[in-house]
Amino acid sequence: MTSNSADINTTPKAVAVLGANGHTGRFVIAELLQRGLKPIAIGRNIRRLAEAGFAERGVECREAAVEDDAALDRALAGAAAVINCAGPFMDTADAVVRAALRAGVHYLDVTAEQPSVQTTLDRHEAAAGKAGVAIIPAMGFYGGLADLLVATVMDEWDDADSIEIFVALDSWLPTKGTRVTGEKNTARRLAINGGQLEPVRQPPAERVSILPEPFGQQTFVELSFSEVPLIARRTQTKELHSFLGTTALRDVRDPSTPPPQPVDDTGRSAQRFAVDVIVSRGEVRRRIVAQGQDIYAVTAPIICEAVQRILSGDIRDTGAKPPAAIFNAASFLRALAPHLSVEVAEM
Repeated sequence: MTSNSADINTTPKAVAVLGANGHTGRFVIAELLQRGLKPIAIGRNIRRLAEAGFAERGVECREAAVEDDAALDRALAGAAAVINCAGPFMDTADAVVRAALRAGVHYLDVTAEQPSVQTTLDRHEAAAGKAGVAIIPAMGFYGGLADLLVATVMDEWDDADSIEIFVALDSWLPTKGTRVTGEKNTARRLAINGGQLEPVRQPPAERVSILPEPFGQQTFVELSFSEVPLIARRTQTKELHSFLGTTALRDVRDPSTPPPQPVDDTGRSAQRFAVDVIVSRGEVRRRIVAQGQDIYAVTAPIICEAVQRILSGDIRDTGAKPPAAIFNAASFLRALAPHLSVEVAEM
């Protein structure tokens, strides 16, 4: 039978997932399948990929290590985009971005590491623009979500006097990958003070804020993640500070805290989260709050929504850029409604 354009257009587009057998990678594979996309599971050990049960769901498995350019090139063959879930990203992102550029495919990752975001954006903007592909670091719970929230609540504002981000978790049961990254990521955290991107001042500032239920009054410590370099890249503000709740900080710093445990058939943990963003300009303050379940699981619909929009052409630009420079932020957040509740309120 002769194929026609309709046959071609209905063929699922392949999306490579590096680190597919990791905790977040498995959520991403499941989300891609649910969206009708064709995941390619990539890992450095084909046996571990087999043990993850991908083949039983019709997912092709390919072996590649980030240190092996030729293997990466083979692993990305036929893909339209690659999602990098293999941290620490200071060790993996650059090699995978370069492989994506060689293949002419889009690249996204889920890093919470500020140096990784800065390196990716600084080093690959020219090449990504020339290739006409999107290179988006930190397209997950840490980083991309806050960037989209800030862009949505700022709306028509071109600049702000201050942006404050409060991340509350009722617990943080860290994965093995989170622990490894935390041990290796010794770079000083960044904030914007007086219009300048610089290390967070010591000792870190503390804040008390009241969030919607089930959180209520929470104590926070300034501890920024990948949202700061993303927002700083595209937004003019005199102050930008990001805070983590002390409950989560205590959990993640305790070596005896266990990894997350599934409580439903999707594999999500019982963890609840809230991200509260307050933007000020003159005497006007605006607030937006996002809430949901399981920071690792919710990363999958966030990054898969991004991939689906890129592959459908629903984007503003290409190049190495923050999410809010690529997507319509408000529309993007609305599309996440099954996974994320978002409320905007003028203060």
